[in-house]
Amino acid sequence: MQYRQLGASDLNVSAISLGSWLTYGVGVEADSTRACLDRAFDLGINFIDTANVYGRGAAETVLGEMLKDRPRESYILATKVFFPMSDTDRGLSRAQIEKQIDASLTRLRTGYVDLYQCHRYDPETPLEETMQALSDVVRSGKARWIGFSEWSPDQIEAAFAIPGVERFVSSQPQYSLLHRRPEAKVIPLSAAHGVSQIVWSPLAQGVLSGKYAPGARPPADSRAASDSMGNMMGGWLKPDVLEAVQKLKPLAAEAGCTMSQFALAWVLREPNVASAIVGASRPGQLDDNAAAADLRIDPALFAQAEAVVAGVERGPR
Repeated sequence: MQYRQLGASDLNVSAISLGSWLTYGVGVEADSTRACLDRAFDLGINFIDTANVYGRGAAETVLGEMLKDRPRESYILATKVFFPMSDTDRGLSRAQIEKQIDASLTRLRTGYVDLYQCHRYDPETPLEETMQALSDVVRSGKARWIGFSEWSPDQIEAAFAIPGVERFVSSQPQYSLLHRRPEAKVIPLSAAHGVSQIVWSPLAQGVLSGKYAPGARPPADSRAASDSMGNMMGGWLKPDVLEAVQKLKPLAAEAGCTMSQFALAWVLREPNVASAIVGASRPGQLDDNAAAADLRIDPALFAQAEAVVAGVERGPR
């Protein structure tokens, strides 16, 4: 496994990280969750990403139970705050940040998280209030570092312009061969401020694995076939997207790797990407994904892949 420094922090995270959106505590049974976590550690994955809103606390609770017997210094743990946890609990106000960090730590059974992230930007709370509250979380020892997810360039710049507060070290955008928007502004801006990318949906929710054929029913064991995990995939399962992805198969074959590995290696070619978050419902998926971290693929093949998917109507943004 390859490890990369996370922005200006002292964290060295595995290039492939394990996420928990729509999976642990929600769509994947406890035995499978434990098997995936055990395999992740066996493969050298040291970075686990979750959020309070995943299953309204269910993902954090399950991870807390599964991780409680492991040495805390043996893994890097990230969670997030913003989305509604109840009819009245949402956003990035001081009151919410203070409440939600304590609730997350209780569910995760730990005294601190390594990375505490703003899951989105909160236009209803002054940015200065949010940054001061996050700084207090760090200074109290409840989080080591802070990050954001899906903030605009203007919002990022505004946060760095506030004096006397802790600095962000990570950005968590959607980024893949089928979704390259961060390249225009977010990645260059982040690099200038000592911020690394932690990429979500690098496989476009599994579409870039090539498992979904145009006009065919999704495989029975796939995310798209799951009632609990497939409800966010509609935009990716369009015929033009699936047809373009099928055309990538010869390129992956020429590179000597699987489609998933090819897509993950493409994301990791970007120097500002510290880690690509993958989901897994079976340990074998992690074996395939983890191998992408060490691949060295001819940039010409990546250029061909980019040309194949250029102009294809994208999925959800």
